Amino acid sequence: MTITISGVILAGGKARRMQGQDKGLVSFCGKPMIAHCLARLSPQVSGVSINTNRNFEKYSTYGVPIFADELPDFQGPLSGMLTALKRATTDYVLFIPCDNPFLSEELCQRLLRAIREHNAQLAYANDGERDHPTFCLMSCKLAPELEKYLASGERRILAFMQQQHAVDVDFSDQKSAFQNFNTLEDVQKMEKNA
Repeated sequence: MTITISGVILAGGKARRMQGQDKGLVSFCGKPMIAHCLARLSPQVSGVSINTNRNFEKYSTYGVPIFADELPDFQGPLSGMLTALKRATTDYVLFIPCDNPFLSEELCQRLLRAIREHNAQLAYANDGERDHPTFCLMSCKLAPELEKYLASGERRILAFMQQQHAVDVDFSDQKSAFQNFNTLEDVQKMEKNA
């Protein structure tokens, strides 16, 4: 059975530790983070959108659909995920955060394999040491469950995924694919090593 998959880059946070700068628009090796993410995600899915709650004009220059959270007040990644699931026209959505220029080119393929093997509706990445729930493949059928979860006041992403019997997928052979940036110092350090 063919499963259709679209991709969403999550760029809807406040990036408090980035001195308020929009992470997706922070430059890394001469290009904004979002450009790196688009280049690596686009070949893996049928189409990509960007979830953001600010800087709409800047993100619109990338030529892909952009959308804001339905829920107000920056309620975290699950809020962007819910909006994405509700507006998707595919069976599944592959989510990634906007500050990941080293994204695995096998992310979609490996998460999808796990979903098929376990007959699951949700799979996320683990680098061998840490879970990375914002790197996940989620069935659009989970939208009602996610809506209920958020309406209850919960925001913990991993707790929701565990409730849905999500599969964690081992990417310990690609640990560097999950290096993300929380501060501008992180960006500068990584540029020196790139």
